[in-house]
Amino acid sequence: MRWFLMLLAKLVLWFVGLSLALVVVYRFVPPPVTVTMLLDERGMTKDWESLSNIDRNLVAAVIAAEDGKFCSHDGFDTEAIEKAIRHNAQGGRIRGASTISQQTAKNVFLWQDGGFFRKGLEAWFTFLIETVWSKRRIMEVYLNVAETGIGTYGAEAGAQRYFNHSAARLSRTEAARMAAALPLPKRRSVVNPTGFTRRYGNTIAARMGVVRRDGLDACVYE
Repeated sequence: MRWFLMLLAKLVLWFVGLSLALVVVYRFVPPPVTVTMLLDERGMTKDWESLSNIDRNLVAAVIAAEDGKFCSHDGFDTEAIEKAIRHNAQGGRIRGASTISQQTAKNVFLWQDGGFFRKGLEAWFTFLIETVWSKRRIMEVYLNVAETGIGTYGAEAGAQRYFNHSAARLSRTEAARMAAALPLPKRRSVVNPTGFTRRYGNTIAARMGVVRRDGLDACVYE
């Protein structure tokens, strides 16, 4: 038993050290590839761009769609988590409560599927990136590794795929449509959305004005 506990302690220390080292490195270096990209049967198209080359409209759009409290929380939106728990307990469609920070941690360091074990690892990496990275860096990495279409990753590759121009000049409508498709990029249309996706995109476009007016994206541009 003592041998087992010593081995377990060494494994934990090894994991903590390795994960911290990766987070520190990725504070300065673009993550070269993710598990999601490697497992994508359609291959991958990606093109890393610094946040200064991504239109501010897309930042406002993803905050409006995914995480209105991005600048004020420490990686976890406890109010949203509590609401999701109450909602899911009633049955019906499952509602998530992941912040942009949590999604970034999952996309960069982990895999898409999994239960409580993966969620526990996600919480650990979320804590690390919120501690080591700036909010600007979290947003920059998020917009470069998020799946934006079939076999397509990142804002630049998505903008080129859908609009045939750089992510540096996205209109409000284009940004809103990309953000609307992010939760299900393989199934939601960006170019000619219909039904829910179109309505959701219009809602995001309206919320973007609130993001800019109330400075909900201010931490990204400090």
